[in-house]
Formats: sequence, C-alpha cells, structure tokens
Amino acid sequence: MHAGDPNSSSSSPASPSQRDWAEIRPLASGGVTLLNAHFTQHRFERHSHETYSIGVTRSGVQTFACRGARHASLAGDVILFNPDEPHDGSRGTEAGFGYSMLYVDAALVHAWMGDRGAAGGGAHDRSGMATRYFKAPLVHDPQGALLLQQAVAAVAERQESLHGEERTAAAVQALLGRHGEVRVDWAQSLDAGRQRMALVREYLDAHFADDVTVQALATQAGLSRAHLTRAFTATYGMAPHAYLNMVRVRQAQGALRQGGAVADVAAACGFADQSHLTRRFKGQVGMAPGRWLSHMQAG
Repeated sequence: MHAGDPNSSSSSPASPSQRDWAEIRPLASGGVTLLNAHFTQHRFERHSHETYSIGVTRSGVQTFACRGARHASLAGDVILFNPDEPHDGSRGTEAGFGYSMLYVDAALVHAWMGDRGAAGGGAHDRSGMATRYFKAPLVHDPQGALLLQQAVAAVAERQESLHGEERTAAAVQALLGRHGEVRVDWAQSLDAGRQRMALVREYLDAHFADDVTVQALATQAGLSRAHLTRAFTATYGMAPHAYLNMVRVRQAQGALRQGGAVADVAAACGFADQSHLTRRFKGQVGMAPGRWLSHMQAG
C-alpha cells in the first residue's frame, strides 16, 4: 500500500509543501525491500503484492480496505498483508500518515519458518492463498512493532545486509508465530467456480500487453459477460481491470530493471502511452517509474 508526490521524495519532509515523500531500499542480499514513506494526498489504487508485506505505522492514521472491511492503522499498529492479498490505501486524517513497510519474498519467509519445499520456491499456490497466512491484516502488537522497527532500521543500514536479514527474519518469525496460521494447499481442491476464475487470471497474466475485452474473459470462463466481473471480483478481491493493471505494472518493473526506456516499456506492457504507465505505476507503487528505478538501483 503506499504513495505521494514522486517529485518531492526525500529522507524527510523539508517543508509543509514537501510533506509527501517515499524512499525504497532493496536489501543487497535479495528477498527484502524496504519502503519508508509519508503521504498526505495520494490514494493507492486497489492492488496486491507477490510478497508478504509487513509494516508499521509511524505517525498519523492510514486507512485501507482489505478482506471486505475498512481498517484504520494508528501509530504503532502493525499491518500484515499476505501474498496476492488485495488492498488500497489512503490517509485517515488531513495530517496524513507515515509508515515503514518490508516486502519479503514468500520463499524466504517459508525458509525462515522451516517449511518443506521452501527451497524450491513453492511458497504459495496460484489460488492466491499462502500456506503461511496472517489471520488479520491489522494488529496492535507493541512487541511485534518493536521487532519490526528494529528490522526496518537494520535494512536501512549500508553494508549491513547480514544484520538486515537477521532482524527481518526475527520479526517475521515472531509475527507469524503470534498472528499466523498454516493452511493447506488448495491447488488440488479448487471447486469448479474457482477453477474457471483461475483460467481467467491465467489469461490476464499471459495477455497483459493486449487490449483485453470482457467478452474474451467470459469466453475463457464459460460465463456471461455480466456474471464474469462479479465472479472474478468475488474470488480475488479486485475487478479484472484492476488485476490487469497490477500485472502490467509488475511487468513494467521487471522491464525497467532490465534497462528498458520508459516509453518502450509502456508500449510493451499494454499501456496506452508513457503517461498512462506513470499514472498506474504511481497508483500502486507510490512514485513515478524513473524515481522508483533510481531507488532500486541505488540500494
């Protein structure tokens, strides 16, 4: 969850007109990315992450919709999103909110928890349900928040990847121990309705660069156009167009890191033009593509 004015990103807000800022730092050893941010105006589009997203609110009130309810996170509260769990995000008061978020690869989480099959990357199945699953997206846990703040500080240190990974592992293990559960892999037990929606999602994953129509998706699912959108939203927590935009942004992130020019990446990933990519990218990531890339490369 997360965003603001990408042109005012800095380590701290310098003036009332520069209260929106965001910084991203990937851990050099991989698998963990830190976001520190403060936002007053930006509203995040509905989206999800392939990673576990574990954060702490530092100041103000941030609100988000997740699992069919609206939540308000106050200073010291801990946010716990599972892989592929849809959510949005915005301020709860005019003062905005500050927070830190750690995005942790699912395979790494499962390795820390000693789960079998973690080395092979089998951290969560394509039904969207992680085998290690946080039971609630928001908790008040002062001890967990402290561990998370220590992990954030460690990941932010230069030349201290070992310390950053150790602290992050400790925080994740504690939070999953207190607020998590293990769920069976649903891959072998999908009902017919969910199987149809899985086909739709696979189609969107494969055709992200196309101008996808509702009729094409309905044909994949064997449903009417009217029923398709309702069924997909009920299954995955976001409408097909929101899911498609999310896939396009993820594809764009990968292409940018491989050296693609923003305009070329926009065209290759199904966006109408560069400005279309920038709007969707900011809506999900919190900053414009060029600024995001510079943060990732500087990490």
